[in-house]
Parts: sequence; structure tokens; C-alpha cells
Amino acid sequence: MTADPEASGVPPRRGARGRRAAALIALVLGLAGFAISAGGLALQLLPRTFTAGQREQIESWEIASRWQEVPAGQLFPDRVSYQLSATVLEDTKPLNLDAERIGIAPQSGCGAGVTTTAAASVLRADGCTAVLRATYTDSTGSYVMTVGVAVLPSDAAAAKAAQSLSRLQLTSAHTTAAAELAAGLLVVRYHGSAAPVYDYSRQLSMSFPDGPYLVMYAAGYADSRPRVPVTDDRYSDAEMTSLAQGVAQSVAGTLATVPVSPHCPGAPGC
Repeated sequence: MTADPEASGVPPRRGARGRRAAALIALVLGLAGFAISAGGLALQLLPRTFTAGQREQIESWEIASRWQEVPAGQLFPDRVSYQLSATVLEDTKPLNLDAERIGIAPQSGCGAGVTTTAAASVLRADGCTAVLRATYTDSTGSYVMTVGVAVLPSDAAAAKAAQSLSRLQLTSAHTTAAAELAAGLLVVRYHGSAAPVYDYSRQLSMSFPDGPYLVMYAAGYADSRPRVPVTDDRYSDAEMTSLAQGVAQSVAGTLATVPVSPHCPGAPGC
């Protein structure tokens, strides 16, 4: 029969029990702290996620900086494909054509890149930074056009500039008729045998916004055809317009296409 410790006068070992309890508590707290630290480290190592607003800001920043990041030869490629519609050809299939680049002009200020002081005032008022331009011909050398980009601070500014420019008119030169074209891009002329000369009496002029950019073009005949409005010749009008719009859309696509949704690693802010 085992004697009762208290009855025998031997005190219980309370100090040892307390130390074991304290050690157990410390171990639990240590494990909890380790788990929290490990979880924090894991979160830091995981790819960062962006909110919808942050993604939109990053995308806008990327688009707005492209005019400085994209090489001139990529923005204005040496050859651009475009189509002449089947309707104009009275055929069942469109005709695939190519525009050939004559040259790229140096970057200009917003006042030096447009046709009138009124157009320059519009761009400056909307915060224009620069104008980029290049000149192209069709593969036969029959038509010539200049495409340009006015760099604006935002989509809204580009849209506002486009709307304001559409109200301004540029009176055609060398004509007695009151033929008028929308004010906009100043054409680029190059010297030498490969440099066709514009004739403002036979010119198309247009602009449209795409993102924070105002894309502009002006087009005309490159030879000495009779001075009649291009709109009097349905086929020439369609082919000249197709050339100008094809090149302009190519430039707009390079600058303003929405980028892939940003993610880490790889995006700014990662």
C-alpha cells in the first residue's frame, strides 16, 4: 500500500511543474510566431496583385510612354499593307496593296507640325507635347501621304483636340473654287528623285484620336495629273483614302493598342 505524500509530510514538486508549464507555453508561442513569420514571408514571395484601378493606371502609363519608347522605324515601318475594298473594284475580293515609306521627319513642336496657327493653338491649348511625322507613297508612286501623331496628355485631351480641329478649315491652294479641307497635319517634303511633291488642290486631310494620341494624315497625287478635285474620281478617291487610312491605322495600332493586363513579375511596381 502506497503512502499519501501529504500524510508522510513530503511536499509536492510544484516548482518543476511550473517550469514545465512555462516551457510549454513558450514553445507554443514560439511556434505561433514562426507560423506568422513564415506566412508573412510567403506573402512577400508570392507575385504582387493589382487592383483594377492600379491595372488601369499602369496600362495608361505604358500607352502614354510608347511614343518615346518605340523606335521610329517601328512606329513608321518601311512598308505598310492596306486594302482597296472589293466594292470599289467591283469585284468579290479586296485588293492587297503596300505603302512604301519615303522618310521620317525629325520630331517637331506642335506649332511646326500643323497647317495653321489656329490648329497649333488647338494643340497647345490641349497640352500637346510633340508631333511625329513620316511620308509614304503607294507602290506605284501615284499617291503620296504624310502621317503624323500629336502627343497629348490624356485620352480626353486627344478627343477634344480632334473635335476642335474638325471645325477648322484649310483652303486649298492653286484653286479658284472654295474647296476646303480640314486643318491638320503639315505635309513633309523631301528633296531628291524619290520625293514626290504635294499639291494642296488635290489633298485629303483627316485626324482621329486613339488613346492619348491624335493621329493625322494628309494625302494627294504625286504626279502632274490635271488639277481636279480627287472626289471627282471615285476610284482615285478610294485608293488615296485607303492608302492614307491604312498607314494611319497602322501607326495608331502601334501606339495605342491596350497592353496585356499587368502582372508580377514584369510590370512596373513589382
